[in-house]
Amino acid sequence: MIIESVQSEVNLSINNVFNFVQDLTNLIHLLPQDKVSNWEATSQFCSFKIQGGIIIPLKLRSTSFPTEIILDSGEKSPFPFVLTIHLQETSSNCTNGKLVFDAKMGKTLQFITEKPLRNLFNTMSERLKLHFDLEK
Repeated sequence: MIIESVQSEVNLSINNVFNFVQDLTNLIHLLPQDKVSNWEATSQFCSFKIQGGIIIPLKLRSTSFPTEIILDSGEKSPFPFVLTIHLQETSSNCTNGKLVFDAKMGKTLQFITEKPLRNLFNTMSERLKLHFDLEK
């Protein structure tokens, strides 16, 4: 199953957006606070529980400065997945970002999780823009 988030435009340079997102302790700012609990994080690992009971552990696999950050599912994930954050500079001080989630799971689990995961990744993409707009 592949889920692509909506694309967000951030009024900040690609280098600044990349540096923020590659530090996984910052992902808390992108999550819907009312739907997440059990947050744990280091710069290269984070884990949280989504409302409804799914634990999402993420670990940093690789980066391609400044356009791509690849995260893998952690040990306690209910299914294997890769979450890729794509960044594209649109002008000297503007960056587009989106998330692409690629999971290996059975049809039943896919049916149950697709909508909540799509909502989560769209929210994360939208909150990326909101986070930097609020900082200004």
